[in-house]
Amino acid sequence: METSATRAGSRVVATTARNSARLTEMAASNFESVDLAEFAKQQPWWRKLFGPEAGLSAEEYSVATQLFIGGVTGWCTGFIFQKVGKLAATAVGGGFFLLQLANHSGYIKVDWQRVEKDMKKAKEQLKIRKSTQIPNQVRSKAEEVVSFVKKNVLVTGGFFGGFLLGMAS
Repeated sequence: METSATRAGSRVVATTARNSARLTEMAASNFESVDLAEFAKQQPWWRKLFGPEAGLSAEEYSVATQLFIGGVTGWCTGFIFQKVGKLAATAVGGGFFLLQLANHSGYIKVDWQRVEKDMKKAKEQLKIRKSTQIPNQVRSKAEEVVSFVKKNVLVTGGFFGGFLLGMAS
């Protein structure tokens, strides 16, 4: 005698088998293979983020809309930057304070001569690595940013103003 639970179980097994067969058929069909890394290298940075339909400029919007978009995004960025900056400064300052307190209390002993020696070594390494020529990747990204700013002066101006307001609030 077959119960309703047994029938429901057999239906689930049958449905799962049909779905597995469909997935196998889909996997077996011909799909074009795309190397995403190579494709992304050929696209400008904004297209990597927003897709192929994303344009360079916001010229299709009115002046007020461009300023509003730039101002709102700038204010949000400035506000977040301010909060994160305060948090980071508090963490670094508090850590330094606790380190000095522990040193003064005798919990730790800092070998200042060794610290000074290591700092001089690091300074020399930085002088050696210092290069006067800008790498090509940095130069190309800088040119893209300058081009974007030139095409979107209103949005950039609104962003800068909003950023300053966000930092002040």
